[in-house]
Amino acid sequence: MFDAEAIVDQATRKALFARVRRHTGIDMADRKWTLLHGRLRRRLQALSLSSYGDYLAVLDSSTVEVGHFIDMVTTNETSFFRTPRIWDYLWNDFLPAWYAGNAGSTLQMWSAAASTGEEAYSAAMLFEEFRQKHTDFNYRILGTDIAQRVLDVGGVGTYLGRNVEGLQKARPAMLEKYFQPDGVTHAVAPSLRAHVTFRTHNLYQRLKDPTRFDLVMLRNVLIYFDEAGQETVLENVRQSMASKAVLLVGESESLNRIRTGFTYQQPLIYRNADASA
Repeated sequence: MFDAEAIVDQATRKALFARVRRHTGIDMADRKWTLLHGRLRRRLQALSLSSYGDYLAVLDSSTVEVGHFIDMVTTNETSFFRTPRIWDYLWNDFLPAWYAGNAGSTLQMWSAAASTGEEAYSAAMLFEEFRQKHTDFNYRILGTDIAQRVLDVGGVGTYLGRNVEGLQKARPAMLEKYFQPDGVTHAVAPSLRAHVTFRTHNLYQRLKDPTRFDLVMLRNVLIYFDEAGQETVLENVRQSMASKAVLLVGESESLNRIRTGFTYQQPLIYRNADASA
C-alpha cells in the first residue's frame, strides 16, 4: 500500500513534473511538489500502488490513466461573472461595436479554459440580454478544457453551492431568469444551453475547428505556463481568431513581456493584430 509520508527522490519528482508538462503543458517546479503530491496520493491509494515509480509505469501504459492524471493536476477554479470589469466591457463596448459592424451575423466566442462552464454561461446570459434589444443578434459559444471531468459539469449545466450563491448576490435577476431551481440545485435554462457546446482541447495544440472566433476568453490559465509555453498557447489561440478579434486574459496576467501577435487595448484586453488571420 502507498505510504503517503514516504520520501520521494528527486528523480521521481522530476519524472512526475515531466509528465505534467508532457500531458498538459503546465510548468511545475519543486515548489509545487506538495501540491502535486497532495493530488496524486489518493489516486495511488485507489489503485493499490505502493510507489510513484509504480504509478509512472501505469501512467505511461494507459491512456485512461492519462485522463485521470490530467483531471488531478489541473486547477479549475471559476465562478459566474468573475472579474466584473470584463463583463462591463463586453456589455458597454464590445457588443455594441461588434453588432454595429456585423448585424445579422453570428458572434463566435471561445471560452478557452472553460472549466465547469460558469464563464461560458455568464457570456450566454449577457448575450441573451443583448439579443432582447437586438432581435437579429445571434451567438455561438464553444467551451474547451483539457480536463473532461469539469467539462462534464458544464455539459450537464447544473450548479449548486457558492457559485450559485455568488450569482444570487451579484445578479439575482439573471439567476431567476436563466436557471431552473430543483431542490438545492439550479439548472441552466435550455435557451442558454442551445448556444453553448463543450469539448476537450489541449491549448498546446491548434484547435480543430474551422470557426474564426470574434471573442476569446483565455483567463487565469497563462500563469501556469512558462514564457515559451505562453507564446505557444497564445499563437495557437490566435490562429483560431478572426482579424481584429478580441482576447480577454485574467486579472493577474499580461502579454507585455512576451512575443505575441496581439496589440494591447486596455488592462486584460488585447486585439488580434494580424489582418490575415
